[in-house]
Amino acid sequence: MSLLKVLFGSKPNTDKVQVVSREAYAQRIEKGKVQLVDVRTSREFNAGHIKGAKNLDFFNPSQFKKGVATLDKSKPVYLYCQSGNRSRKATNRLLTMGFNQIIDLAGGYNAWSR
Repeated sequence: MSLLKVLFGSKPNTDKVQVVSREAYAQRIEKGKVQLVDVRTSREFNAGHIKGAKNLDFFNPSQFKKGVATLDKSKPVYLYCQSGNRSRKATNRLLTMGFNQIIDLAGGYNAWSR
């Protein structure tokens, strides 16, 4: 495995992953009843998050894995982090766990809260 791949993660499988703009993300989640996951720390989450998001801290592997186990693999998962880096890594992990529809917020919460 290359050093760059370890540091930055691999490019997501584009037929299973969509990275969308704030506007497109908002349109998709506004109908509710989506699996909306914030992969930031609880401290970041408590400082502000998208309404209806479930906090699954990517840096806490046991909590992340336990929370992901409650998600429905047959439905899309909407992910975001602070800037897009952690959610990309979380996307790769979800793909290895059998998820097939992942929508990632481009620019993360930084883009959302502008």
